[in-house]
Amino acid sequence: MMTIIAAFIVWFSQVIVQNEVIVTFDGQQVASAQKSDFTVPLLEEQIIDTRNYTQFIKRINEKIYQKPLNATINDQGSIVPGKVGIQLHQEKFKEQFYRHFFENSTTQIEAPVVEIHPKVDTELLANIRTHKIGQYVTYFNQNKKARAHNISLAGEAINNHVVFPGETFSFNEVVGKRTKEKGYLPAPEIVKGELTEGIGGGICQISSTLFNAVDRAGVKILERYSHSKRVPMSLQDGMQQ
Repeated sequence: MMTIIAAFIVWFSQVIVQNEVIVTFDGQQVASAQKSDFTVPLLEEQIIDTRNYTQFIKRINEKIYQKPLNATINDQGSIVPGKVGIQLHQEKFKEQFYRHFFENSTTQIEAPVVEIHPKVDTELLANIRTHKIGQYVTYFNQNKKARAHNISLAGEAINNHVVFPGETFSFNEVVGKRTKEKGYLPAPEIVKGELTEGIGGGICQISSTLFNAVDRAGVKILERYSHSKRVPMSLQDGMQQ
């Protein structure tokens, strides 16, 4: 009796192993699951549970996804090439998965991928960086460390941002929320006409300077909010367009 039970356990284990789906990428295993996980229960015919399958490919894509990187211009004025990203080719993976699913054996699939090309490449930057359309300059006291730090962070966020024809640029969307987690520091800011201290204080200078640059360049302004208190700014003579 013990021999029969032991034999059954060995047989059952082999069945479980033989019905496994293993997904690899670049020679490394990135996901695995039992085929039974994708089978709709209580049906005579094997039907794939699309909800579980969708969750499965989502986990795979999270493991292999590589975000494309746009080309940029560094502080020396040189173009830094971008990088092509990749993601799971879902149609090709689905073809392979469905083809092997009903086989009573272990299925190993090398995840097919599709390249994601960066939106901004070297050629595009080479064509547009020589055409200055607007310029506006303001000044601030760099000795006010927290404020200078916040201005630098906001400047980095909008630096190298390319706006294509027909697109809309939003300062708040690009820069995002100014929080401690992002590195912003408490600094003086104006709220409802009164000077107070808040996280990210000082970046209004970035938004104001940018507004004046694009306004002088003739770019259409769709929406803006004026500062609650007039702030003096210095305009550099001989603005270039």
